[in-house]
Amino acid sequence: MKGFVDEAKIHVSAGAGGNGSVAFHREPYKPKGGPDGGDGGDGGSVVFRADHSVGTLLDIRDHPHIRAERGGHGEGKRRDGSKGSDHVVLVPPGTVFYDEDGTLIADLAHPGAEFVGARGGRGGRGNVRFATSTRRAPGFSEKGEPGEERWLRLELRLLADVGLVGFPNAGKSTFIARVSAAKPKIADYPFTTLVPNLGVVKHGDEAYVIADIPGLVEGAHEGKGLGHRFLRHVGRAAVLLFLVDLAAQDRDPIADVDVLSSELASFDPSLAQRPRMIIATKYDVAPERFEAVQRRHPDAIAVSAVTGYGMTGLMRELTEVVSDARAARPPAVGFVRHVVRERPLEITREDTGWRVSGTRVERAIGQTDMSNEEAVERLQHRLAAMGVENKLASAGAIKGDDVRILDIEFTFEPDDAHDEEPAETDPSDSDGSSSEGSFDD
Repeated sequence: MKGFVDEAKIHVSAGAGGNGSVAFHREPYKPKGGPDGGDGGDGGSVVFRADHSVGTLLDIRDHPHIRAERGGHGEGKRRDGSKGSDHVVLVPPGTVFYDEDGTLIADLAHPGAEFVGARGGRGGRGNVRFATSTRRAPGFSEKGEPGEERWLRLELRLLADVGLVGFPNAGKSTFIARVSAAKPKIADYPFTTLVPNLGVVKHGDEAYVIADIPGLVEGAHEGKGLGHRFLRHVGRAAVLLFLVDLAAQDRDPIADVDVLSSELASFDPSLAQRPRMIIATKYDVAPERFEAVQRRHPDAIAVSAVTGYGMTGLMRELTEVVSDARAARPPAVGFVRHVVRERPLEITREDTGWRVSGTRVERAIGQTDMSNEEAVERLQHRLAAMGVENKLASAGAIKGDDVRILDIEFTFEPDDAHDEEPAETDPSDSDGSSSEGSFDD
């Protein structure tokens, strides 16, 4: 697993929606052909998909800025803009996603699971969509909405049936090399395993995956040593194998079991209830030390991955334990948490004026061509339908006050009512309130 990376922080940007078109039908002998501007296309989204063809977050970490295509602009003759292409990013099964404040928002536990990291903006509507019986030739359209942008933190949690845990040089790499085709680095110094190794074990008709987790040290759950970076990979394992070194001169195998149990429980209390087996390694070097381990842990099994001593019996028993654990424990269930991020209308005092914020009012500003008088007039009616003027008046705003929404500044004119028919509004704009008055920009 050269180049194994199990963490990444990325910025995702969805595509903006295309602008709607302002156009009029032109045809001989039809001088009043009417509006025919098409709608802008929706922007593409950034979509993450779990796929077995990917085993690491390396590519994502090295290319942390991910963008999707924007939507095409609408055109005359009622031609709608093309939809922006989604940017699909493949990630390993078992990848989890956190937003900026650390909230877990998605867990792609199985191949094929998808998560929309950033949703594309809606395309703006063309002027043909705003024609009414009294407004036959609308000279405005909507601009496309910007796409979502956000930072995400990704973590990979390996999907393995068996997790090998133990202190450095406990023989985990030699063990997994003995029972599978994995080729981990093996040497006689600590921390030879710097990344998790996966091996597929076949025993009879059964096949399962073993994960060799880099060596833990006491205090790993608090960030000591290397093991704290990889403790998350133990979380999905159905069975835990505690490997203790009989040959280590500076360690007590019995105490090692207690420390390993404590570290895992401190990291995740549910791990204390996980099925486990205690394996005393390097029996060929120090067989005399196994008796003490067996007195404390009668179910402990002595093995030597180098000579093969005890391996046949161990694999037979391990296969049965894995089969039982699979049946007793439901498979990992992925999820995608849908967080509603609609910010309500809010009025705050700002210097000599007022600041209006909220998802709907800011969306209305973003969709409006401020250089188009008709579009601005429609915006005024949209803001009134949302109750902006009533809330400003209730907050203490008076005629002539400056009102700011995003980077647009208006002058509050509460006494001027519009006699014209209100422009079309989106159903989502209204909060059920009514108001009179207007803004003049």
